[in-house]
Amino acid sequence: FPKAHAVAYLMAAIRLMWFKLYYPVEFYATYFTVRGEAIDYESAVGGRALATKKLKEVTARLKIEKNAKDEELRTSLQMVCEMLARGYEFLPIKLGESYAKKYAVVDGKIRLPYASLKGVGETAAMQLENACKENTQFLSVEDFQKASGVSSSIVETLYEVGALGDMPKTNQVSLFMD
Repeated sequence: FPKAHAVAYLMAAIRLMWFKLYYPVEFYATYFTVRGEAIDYESAVGGRALATKKLKEVTARLKIEKNAKDEELRTSLQMVCEMLARGYEFLPIKLGESYAKKYAVVDGKIRLPYASLKGVGETAAMQLENACKENTQFLSVEDFQKASGVSSSIVETLYEVGALGDMPKTNQVSLFMD
């Protein structure tokens, strides 16, 4: 094994650890942007206890049956737990502030991207980001779905996690309120 090869790996490891120590939020944001396909959104925004619980569940499943999807999820959950244990936080998805795939640093916290949600692929995430860039004000969820071009199941997922806020479902105005 060539010594130069070992030195190259060591240098890369030292650089990574330097960033992890001195720029931790940026390190985690970059890590999840590059390798965060398997992140569990609920665990990330749910806090340390939920992330630890999910990690234990995935680890138990892997002892019974190994599969690549759970291996990736376990690695991601380990990083989420580490980050939360160090006192750093994730911010939930927010229209106009979240990106398609990029984990953004906002006030010392990491804003989750659209692609971190289950069922939201890269194409749909890009459509969501582009719709928010082109239009900052949506009258309703219906208006937002039309502008973004994503499926109703994705819009429902966004609504469930609170990303759409208190935006009304339709443009219809009721004349007779209760």
